[in-house]
Amino acid sequence: MSEYGSHEQDTTTGAGAGGGRTDPATEAFVAHRNLLFTVAYEMLGSAADAEDVLQETWLRWAGVDLDSVRDRRAYLVRITTRQALTRLRTLGRRKESYVGEWLPEPLLTTPDVAEDVELADSVSMAMMLVMETLTPTERAVFVLREVFDLEYDEIAEAVDKTPAAVRQTAHRARAHVAARRPRGVVSRTESRDALDAFQRAVRTGDLQGLLDILAPDVVLLGDGGGIKQAILRPVTGADKVARLMLGGLVKLPAEMSMDPAQVNGHPALVIRLDGELDTVMAVRFDDGRISGLYAVRNPEKLTRMGRATALHR
Repeated sequence: MSEYGSHEQDTTTGAGAGGGRTDPATEAFVAHRNLLFTVAYEMLGSAADAEDVLQETWLRWAGVDLDSVRDRRAYLVRITTRQALTRLRTLGRRKESYVGEWLPEPLLTTPDVAEDVELADSVSMAMMLVMETLTPTERAVFVLREVFDLEYDEIAEAVDKTPAAVRQTAHRARAHVAARRPRGVVSRTESRDALDAFQRAVRTGDLQGLLDILAPDVVLLGDGGGIKQAILRPVTGADKVARLMLGGLVKLPAEMSMDPAQVNGHPALVIRLDGELDTVMAVRFDDGRISGLYAVRNPEKLTRMGRATALHR
């Protein structure tokens, strides 16, 4: 059990002793927990690290004099951001020794995430990878400003910069992301249709059908984390990607199933071998075609795929 979970139980009076009230610190933390998790996850790309950040946030929050806090939500976001920044710098060193490509941890998400277009865009695998190219401070500023719409002075307190410096950082990060984000708006219906066509082509071994739905410059990335076999470098080009995928399926020693799911707010495919979860395949769409395929096989990154994760902003 988490430490803040334990605290919540310890500070809750029994039904016969006072109606089951919790202390104000716990109430505030629980009320904003999904928001804080989303902030940490968008900064880190890892649910496991986001949970650790929430633990650290709780430990600091539990010792705060609430009478001195004007805005509890903003104060909690500030603690979470600072803890996430510290961990983000550690993650950067960890990624340097990672085996093969590093991809964000995929999350099974609820329908309300997809309905919030801005939130879904910000947690998409494609956007999370774009944010990986920002510096830690740029990423924090971009997330807090563009996703959560915090004021510059609030962000300045969270990242220990002046509001003027935060404005400059936000402008720089916004331009950087705009140059790399998916081109053109693709509706949920279009993305589902494209993914259905991709799924049919893969299942039937239809090379031409696969080529028709892949963008000419499509990129395939795989993440096995050194635990599961995966491509170690990006594969680029529709013909190479299509042939690699179809060729790999022929060699599979197990029965494969491929089912649609909502992952990070977007349609994706969950691949099982002999009934066991093996791969989560997220996609990027540009101008109606699949331009990015992100195959996460590292089992340490698939632990949350058995239940939906609540994201909130």
